[in-house]
Amino acid sequence: METSAVQSIKLAIVTATGLSKDALHIYVGLAVFLAAAVVLRKPLRSIVPWLVTFAMAIAGEVLDMRDDIASLGYWRWGASLHDVLNTLFWPTVLLLITKLGFFSDLKRP
Repeated sequence: METSAVQSIKLAIVTATGLSKDALHIYVGLAVFLAAAVVLRKPLRSIVPWLVTFAMAIAGEVLDMRDDIASLGYWRWGASLHDVLNTLFWPTVLLLITKLGFFSDLKRP
């Protein structure tokens, strides 16, 4: 079966950046989280930027699922779970750090 447009774009990004797919998931997750916080004017401790990142990760994996089923006949759900966890790792860490106030005792200059 032929490669879908989505997979072709992803392969082109991997080739152009020289990064692994795992690294790209990490960078894209962090970028989406920070961009959502800025665009929506929400603090990093808000769940909203994390939910935007989660929705983006799930949407990407739905596209991958469709491609898996079309080309392989089955869904590689383990790979999708791996991708979602990579995408959400740093946004989750930042959300928890800010939500739990780990740096609240730091003095501002």
